[in-house]
Amino acid sequence: MTEQRPHFSTFRQRLLARERMFGTFLKLPTTQVIEILGPVGYDFVVIDQEHAPLDRHTTDMMIFAARASNIAPIVRVGDFSDANILSVLDCGAVGIMVPHVTTVEKAQTIARACRYARGARGFAGLTRASNWGSVGSIRHMAIQDQQVTCIAMIEDLEAVDRAADIAAVDGIDALFVGRGDLTASFGDDPDADAKVADLTSRVAAAAREAGVSLMLLPTSKTDLAFAKELGARAMLVSSDHGFIRSAASAALKDYSD
Repeated sequence: MTEQRPHFSTFRQRLLARERMFGTFLKLPTTQVIEILGPVGYDFVVIDQEHAPLDRHTTDMMIFAARASNIAPIVRVGDFSDANILSVLDCGAVGIMVPHVTTVEKAQTIARACRYARGARGFAGLTRASNWGSVGSIRHMAIQDQQVTCIAMIEDLEAVDRAADIAAVDGIDALFVGRGDLTASFGDDPDADAKVADLTSRVAAAAREAGVSLMLLPTSKTDLAFAKELGARAMLVSSDHGFIRSAASAALKDYSD
């Protein structure tokens, strides 16, 4: 891909402007996958601490590789404590995604952890986020508050009912609908897909009402059309695991037929 993408630091600006962007989840503890995705043209990656064995050091290196590849690094934090969010942001992530945001109180906690002004983020001057002190402390804090994105995942039945209130929390920039967990909550219900589609539409309406962005992971071209219809512009496409499995399966089929 030869077209120059906007700088990774503009992710929040582009998200709020509803620009079309594509990303993927990363679960493999490596930097090489990210280096491959950069030239392909992905706008962002979600480094998945929740479902993958990614410790602080590995996360740091993956954030470094994303920035070097001009891909916006977002981290899905398994631990939404102030300390873990601070570590991720100081390492240079331009946003966090938090699973299972079921209450306004949790949304307020994570939003405050992302912000200096009117927030609770601890200050450190010599970090990758500050470009190792190349800007003054006041300027650094202002830039971070402008650039850091806070994404709440709505993936529990009780969270859908509270989605409007969660989206209205100051500092929440986007809602991501975790349709996998919502589907799992219905067990073997044959109408699960239809019910989840309705719940997703309700969350989308809550996002629109609050003026925040909607993010989804479409699973097909038809599902992509559904996501666009709901107003989602930032899409997650599969994962590194998914890409490897699908490509390996296709190659094996091609060569064994």
